Amino acid sequence: QVQLVESGGGLVQAGDSLKLSCVNSGRTFSNYAIAWFRQAPGKEREFVSAIASANSRRYYADSVKGRFIISRDNTKNTGYLQMNSLKSEDTAVYYCAAGYYLATVGGNYPYWGQGTQVTVSS
Repeated sequence: QVQLVESGGGLVQAGDSLKLSCVNSGRTFSNYAIAWFRQAPGKEREFVSAIASANSRRYYADSVKGRFIISRDNTKNTGYLQMNSLKSEDTAVYYCAAGYYLATVGGNYPYWGQGTQVTVSS
């Protein structure tokens, strides 16, 4: 069973950093690819980043490449999203998701957290 809980969101200024965490309270966290998606008000959910179960391959959306870093610690059943040089357009609810395959499409991930709000003021 996979139960994901995100944390680490908040209100920051443009240029600041935040680190989101995604804890899986279930078992076998290491078997799943982990992804981050976000949804801004009035916009569709969009892919942000993903990391393979073996901590090898990583994908990033072009909009965050070079600024965000995805990682995971399977010993702690936790995934992370380090967000640097934040911009106002990064404001959104960020969701953690887990799936059996590494992908950039939300439909590939059957397990989702409740989301954490990130607000970047300019």
